[in-house]
Amino acid sequence: MSLFRKKDVEHMLAGAQSAGLKKALGALDLTFLGVGAIIGTGIFVLTGTGAVQAGPALMISFLVAAVACGFAALAYAEFASTIPVAGSIYTYSYATLGELAAWVIGWDLMLEYGLATSAVSVGWSGYLQSLLAGFGISLPVALTAAPGAVPGAATLFNLPAFLVMMAITTLLSIGVRESTRINNVMVAIKVTVVLLVIAVGVFHVTPANWHPFMPNGWNGVFGAAAVMFFAFIGFDSVSSAAEEVRDPKRDLPIGIIASLGVCAVLYVAVAAVVTGIVPSAQFASISHPVSYALQVAGQRWVAGFIDLGAVLGMLTVILVMGYGQTRVIFAMSRDGLLPAALSKVHPRFATPFLTTWIVGIFFGLIGALVPLNVLAELINIGTLAAFSMVSVAVLVLRRTHPALPRAFRCPGVPVVPVLAVAACLFLMINLQAITWVAFVVWLGLGLVIYFGYSRKRSKLA
Repeated sequence: MSLFRKKDVEHMLAGAQSAGLKKALGALDLTFLGVGAIIGTGIFVLTGTGAVQAGPALMISFLVAAVACGFAALAYAEFASTIPVAGSIYTYSYATLGELAAWVIGWDLMLEYGLATSAVSVGWSGYLQSLLAGFGISLPVALTAAPGAVPGAATLFNLPAFLVMMAITTLLSIGVRESTRINNVMVAIKVTVVLLVIAVGVFHVTPANWHPFMPNGWNGVFGAAAVMFFAFIGFDSVSSAAEEVRDPKRDLPIGIIASLGVCAVLYVAVAAVVTGIVPSAQFASISHPVSYALQVAGQRWVAGFIDLGAVLGMLTVILVMGYGQTRVIFAMSRDGLLPAALSKVHPRFATPFLTTWIVGIFFGLIGALVPLNVLAELINIGTLAAFSMVSVAVLVLRRTHPALPRAFRCPGVPVVPVLAVAACLFLMINLQAITWVAFVVWLGLGLVIYFGYSRKRSKLA
């Protein structure tokens, strides 16, 4: 029965008050944090991949992915406002589903957030190189991409991807208030760039390019939705900031739901514009599809701004995902499931300093050595599993703690959580078999660590 031991919710809330993390964030900070995490490689890079697979129906793919995320977001909002403790769904699972489920989802989140930073660093590298090429600057081919990432090219190491990870890790280790200030500025730039794409591109749309609208049928639409789901990952990381929010019961639901809604509208509009400018099949070998569409439209000055905006904007995704990952590890270490050194707070910066640098260096090397397409699907399956878990946990918490004060209640329970699980499982089915194999291997490794180390050292033991 020790596998199902649960943390007491009241004890968790009391422990969060004495954790030592600085309460510095408000609703606007959280919304910007969410938008900063969501708008990135998914829209600036993977739009081309989705357009090839779904055609102009990529717009529908984005909507399918957004609906799946929306159901889960409502569940996240209830938990974040009810149990405002660091660790996101890991913490929620510990209180509702038990220790083993919490370990599995925490291990899963470590993979999701870590690989997300790696993947975005690769996308950032591609846009930086496109921007530098405009000034006639190019890096040695061996240092431009991971081994095997570029067919016919002898690439060995993605140096820009690694260096940007080190820069963001430095920023995260210094402090949350400083990080969010920089994030807010870069998010404003990024949203401005996306609006510029829509405002300029709409005058160059050729409706004939939207025919056939669904060249690969519904299979193409759902397959693209499973990949485009990556474009919405990030709103969940808002809940990881729970212990550093001034008024979590009010501000966390606002940050989660507002950031997802804003990004869903922008994504569908961008998909409509880029597929209306360029026939979908032409995106097959393009690593910077959004700026490419404006180049085709003859708006090279706008394309240059897009490259610059993407370079700045994707930094925020790495920042927020890296932030979320360190807080999950912090929570697991505090519970005894990981070594205690990982939850030590720096006396000056009030951040989990050691944890930040360990994960920064490790996933910086992953981004430098693993191609983007492999990373994207691995992130998706981990996130879909996490979203399914939080939806189940809401149902359990409603039954086990019906009187617990809830500042926000997920509407339509049990229908909405069940729909969230069904939507996530449907998208998981549309991922490739090799992705499932890698996911099972990662979970297997996590179980070995749990039974060999964590179970005996858990503070609940």
